Amino acid sequence: MEEVKKIWLNGELVDWNKANVHLLTHTLHYGGGVFEGIRAYKTKNGPAVFRLQEHVDRLFYSASVMDIKVHFSKEEIKKAILDTIRINEVEECYIRPLIFFGYGKMGLNPTDAPINIAIAVWPWSAYLGKEVVSVKISKYIRPHPKSTVTDAKICGSYANSILASLEIKKAGFDEALLLDYQGYVAEGPGENIFIVKDGKLFTPKLGAILGGITRDSIIQIAKDLKIGVEEKNITVEELKSADEAFFTGTAAEICVIGRIDDTVINNEKTGIITKKIKEAYTKAIHGESEKYSRWLSHINLTE
Repeated sequence: MEEVKKIWLNGELVDWNKANVHLLTHTLHYGGGVFEGIRAYKTKNGPAVFRLQEHVDRLFYSASVMDIKVHFSKEEIKKAILDTIRINEVEECYIRPLIFFGYGKMGLNPTDAPINIAIAVWPWSAYLGKEVVSVKISKYIRPHPKSTVTDAKICGSYANSILASLEIKKAGFDEALLLDYQGYVAEGPGENIFIVKDGKLFTPKLGAILGGITRDSIIQIAKDLKIGVEEKNITVEELKSADEAFFTGTAAEICVIGRIDDTVINNEKTGIITKKIKEAYTKAIHGESEKYSRWLSHINLTE
């Protein structure tokens, strides 16, 4: 990880190496924090954060799920994100806001534990690091929708993703794919999935998956391109017979899936539909599309 100068912590910008917490920080032990993954991209008008409002809205929603009372407003958190990018003078970066229960109380019930908020930014290329990836269906499944809150980004929920990632790496694959409790395709450890069949785009419906903000962006872009989109239950058989497949996510961006287990998808090449969507998405995040300019929050590094 490439270090930068400052991390925003509880309203103050502190040195990167001094942004520390106590060993008995509650969330470190029990996973009761919430977070977001956001990106800022270089544009001709300086860096711009992609869909900042939607990410901050979801951050606050996730906090409400964990009964966390955020002692900053949404506007203050948005400003803090922009200020943290500005002070670190980065043109492109990944952004990690984190709200967590701090030091002062142990035991599973976090009531009365202090609330801490941190915002870190750092340069980070696409998460999977490849144009085309190989995928293995994991033996682990996504939690039942009644066992957690699937549309909140809760720190502890990602233990499920870690297990799947460790499993497939040992088998020599790039990324995992998890099914839901009914055996339908769900999502990757940190990505949503889309498939293309006969010129139409399909993606798992909400319920057992996180409704990703990048996922939502792709659905909107596809509709604008007059590409049919359907959210539905997708079987493994449908997945493996797809004409094209790709992952989406803030960290992963758009990543082509070339193989699923032993099944090759589209000769491990980027398909026509995927290419159209990826080109439109790339223009949007870099401020080259007026249609999607509303998705960008620009930053003046010289302020």
